[in-house]
Amino acid sequence: MFEFKIEAKDERSSARAGVFVTPHGDIPTPVFAPVGTQATVKTLSPDDLVSVGARLILANAYHLYLRPGHELIRDLGGLHRFMNWKGPILTDSGGFQVFSLVDLRDVDEDGVTFRSHIDGSMHRFTPEKVMQIEEALGSDIAMVLDECPPPKDRGYNEEALKRTHSWAIRCRNAHRREDQALFGIVQGGIFPDLREASAKFVTSLDFQGYAIGGLSVGETKEEMYATLDATVPLLPEDRPRYLMGVGTPEDILEGVERGIDFFDCVFPTRVARNGTFLTHTGRLNIKNARFTDDLEPIEPGCTCYTCRNYSRAYLRHLFMAKETLGLRLATIHNIHFMEKLMADVRRSIKDGTFLEFKESFLLAYRSGQSKVRLPAEVS
Repeated sequence: MFEFKIEAKDERSSARAGVFVTPHGDIPTPVFAPVGTQATVKTLSPDDLVSVGARLILANAYHLYLRPGHELIRDLGGLHRFMNWKGPILTDSGGFQVFSLVDLRDVDEDGVTFRSHIDGSMHRFTPEKVMQIEEALGSDIAMVLDECPPPKDRGYNEEALKRTHSWAIRCRNAHRREDQALFGIVQGGIFPDLREASAKFVTSLDFQGYAIGGLSVGETKEEMYATLDATVPLLPEDRPRYLMGVGTPEDILEGVERGIDFFDCVFPTRVARNGTFLTHTGRLNIKNARFTDDLEPIEPGCTCYTCRNYSRAYLRHLFMAKETLGLRLATIHNIHFMEKLMADVRRSIKDGTFLEFKESFLLAYRSGQSKVRLPAEVS
């Protein structure tokens, strides 16, 4: 039911292109998953997501457990039917959200007790409970419950790793759905020896995919890349590798070069709602006064609905007038940009030109002087 097929490998890096087969469709990799925390990618419909090329979306077990409730979603036919999304869905366990509550939770060896950020009510997550929640949601890919400590606190990471490993075993033992892949999570902060120990332990449990968690949460870019260098080679070649919560264009390209297959991040949708558009020459703040009478699209040559139909002047007007259409049009463009980037990355890996594409893209994106041709759309 689940199969990961590697179609091409870059000869000069660890980048690879492949396909992860799921019950709700094939996921071409490397892939970027827009975040639909509450069973919706903010401002977009499922038809919008299809039109911009999204092949996988992420939803959050913590948020859906609190509202409207995993049992209700199960009784209404599961998450796919509930949100009318026919493609693959990945659900995060909610561990990151629970542990980010800081003063509102209490962790022990068995699980974590926390207070809802919505109404202050008390709840408890154990590995078994999280598996029950994710199975009720019916996602194609479920994540184990893990503990996500501050990346530079070695003592905390050593203690948290024991719980993460124990919980991984319990999640694997509790998981029952054969039509749902279960991914393990490697933790260990920025410490190479802890990452190595975690990778060896988690991969010994034979999950259907492996995630690297606990990054992009306070460490420097250099520390994140060094951690990937130390961790990715320890993960099995024949299973998908998922870098959790990372999704700027720069970080995606660095991750792909190191052999990462899955990415997710709120970045493109969050900045869109603030009036920031992603382009091949960097970020464009549409609220800038110089766009008041600019009749050009956000990015000439872009084929997204926004760029085909609206000018920078109109989009600036929408944001200055606080019209919600502006949020939707910006999100359409930014998700299209990210999905187009992933399509171009896959093409370049298959063509043997990934490193050249990466260098050209980043030079333009960082300098503001685009030399990147917009190739034809590919899947």
